[in-house]
Amino acid sequence: MYKKMLLLVIIFVVVLSYSPVVKTESATNSNGFDYYVGAGMYDITGPAAEVVMMGYADSAQKTEGLHFRLRSRAFIMKEKDTNNNVVFVSADVGQIFHSVTQGVINKLEQNGYGHLYNYSNVILSATHSHSGPGGYSHEGLYNVSTFGFHEENYQAIVDGIYESIIRAHYNLEPGYVEITEGYLDGTSANRSIEAYNNNPESERSKFQDSVDKTVTHLNFRNQQGELLGIINWFAVHPVSMSQENHLISGDNKGYASYLYEQEMETDYNANKTFVAAFAQSNEGDVTPNIFGDGKGYGDDDFDSTKRSGEIQFEKAKALSNLAETRLTGQIRSRHEFVDFSNLVVDPQYTDGEERRTYPSTMGYSFAAGTEDGRTNLPVFVEGMTQPEYSVDGYDNLVTYAQGLLTLVPQIGEMSGVLYPELWEQHYPKPILFAPSEVSPDPWTPQIIPLQMVQIGQLSILAVPAEFTSMAGRRLKESVNEHMAPQFNGENYVVIAGLSNSYSSYVTTPEEYDIQHYEGASTQFGKWTLSGYLQEFDKLSNAIINNEAIAPGPLPKDLSNEQVYFDIGIIFDAPPIFKDFGDVKEDVQPSYQKGNIVSVSFWSGHPNNNLRTQSTYLEVQKLENGEWITVANDGDWETKFRWIRESTILGTSSSLIEWEIPYDADAGDYRIVHYGAYQTITGKVYEYEGTSSEFNVE
Repeated sequence: MYKKMLLLVIIFVVVLSYSPVVKTESATNSNGFDYYVGAGMYDITGPAAEVVMMGYADSAQKTEGLHFRLRSRAFIMKEKDTNNNVVFVSADVGQIFHSVTQGVINKLEQNGYGHLYNYSNVILSATHSHSGPGGYSHEGLYNVSTFGFHEENYQAIVDGIYESIIRAHYNLEPGYVEITEGYLDGTSANRSIEAYNNNPESERSKFQDSVDKTVTHLNFRNQQGELLGIINWFAVHPVSMSQENHLISGDNKGYASYLYEQEMETDYNANKTFVAAFAQSNEGDVTPNIFGDGKGYGDDDFDSTKRSGEIQFEKAKALSNLAETRLTGQIRSRHEFVDFSNLVVDPQYTDGEERRTYPSTMGYSFAAGTEDGRTNLPVFVEGMTQPEYSVDGYDNLVTYAQGLLTLVPQIGEMSGVLYPELWEQHYPKPILFAPSEVSPDPWTPQIIPLQMVQIGQLSILAVPAEFTSMAGRRLKESVNEHMAPQFNGENYVVIAGLSNSYSSYVTTPEEYDIQHYEGASTQFGKWTLSGYLQEFDKLSNAIINNEAIAPGPLPKDLSNEQVYFDIGIIFDAPPIFKDFGDVKEDVQPSYQKGNIVSVSFWSGHPNNNLRTQSTYLEVQKLENGEWITVANDGDWETKFRWIRESTILGTSSSLIEWEIPYDADAGDYRIVHYGAYQTITGKVYEYEGTSSEFNVE
């Protein structure tokens, strides 16, 4: 009898411990809340001067000030009755390299949060702005144009992401998450339409557009229904700011966040405030420059950025008001590191034959750039394929590689002409660079993280690459075939692009054959997408069956192998008979609304103090005898420009511009500049300067 009872108890315990994904019949929770939810934000702007930007890989595109600040926006969702939780971060950076994820995870562990937040349940996703400072990768290829690793920028990004997560953690409160989807037109187009059109017509005919115009939107509300923040996923490149820009900018997605946060009266210095993340998805072949050849709305980069951001913001507001469906059910996450340099892919994910991926390479057309930013190498164009270009038939590249070999051994070591076997493996890609072959460590990651998070009836697919529109559609469709039946066909799937690491692009095999920029940048070969489909099948099944998954090989820590070749700041000095903060060119006595106020100051180097969570400038208004700040360098209507006057003498100036909003109050104003200078001995001192007063009529 007792044995039978014991057996029944054991069976009961086993049944309870095996809990497949909960199917939810209703979005209404009788207790008034579904999850603990929290949001947090922190400044990750970094060095505002003389650091090469990350995105266009143009060493001449160095930071020379800022338009508005870059932010890390973090959200945490936690189950009510368990410790199951997930962190999602959208950061205004070009890429999230493994160096950044490693730094953030290590910092969480070092400060006692590792048992809560780690590789398995933290998603770090980049918006992919091309107008932020670079040099924060540990992989060599991405630091070539930036003259190596920039420790100061790296720490600003890692520390800021960490702080945003900690703020979200301490802001956790009972609440719920609403979800909806929509369609957004007017700010996205396919920049590689020839490659897209090589996909089967039968597949293309299922979709209205050549880009994925789906918008997935989340509202985060507390138990009282107050809106705490939003995440809005939409696929579009933040390249409204062109290669000619030198001001730090969050581009169209950063401006969309700014608009929403301004409407909700966000306080960027508060530990708890409203947070709006406009996150990235499968934007690989998607441009905001819908009129072709890098042309967006308006007459310049700022007009183009403004309109694209407005369109995304307006859609998000509409969806926010429409969202009624709540996410309900368990939170589960699965994460694995996969060696994509040698992944065997089952025939069911390919053309019916067993295939594999190969060590990372970049094709000739990678050097052509895209419609949004061409290189200055006219010999390279999009669509360069084998056999027209063969390993022994391009003599100028051989000469080029030999020349580089004598100058920078690691770059010469990457030259594709040295590796004929890779040409065969990556066919029809002609190999320009083979970063996988650099010793002692490859210059791009070979081991990459794949992650899937299930929050109720939402699947978030975190991928360390830029998926094209059709590649993303195939991955979402594949995952949904597994997950939708768990939720009576009502499951949402979203791709979180450029997450946790960076391995360039992922195209469909058909797009790969055309070898446009995106195909040439699909590093692991023609069957890369097939590898993703296979691995996300594993992740999906592990979530459904509540099974563990092997973590895979952790990428090597390269933090102690970094170099930086820029001299940096030596000293600052004002002109003779001048002091730091003195006005160089003053304001006019009066202005009309819509005018641009400008004033310049003799200044120190901005990188002496990054002014994180602070500002290089304030626009102040006189009210009842007190100066009240009405704008700073995080606002759209201001611009902070730094000008190197003399490298030898160490002199520089800062130009501050304020475009007076049409809704500004009439009255008396002034502009204040905050800065720091460095002496020849290395000591840093703060200073400030103030313009004359001026009147806004």
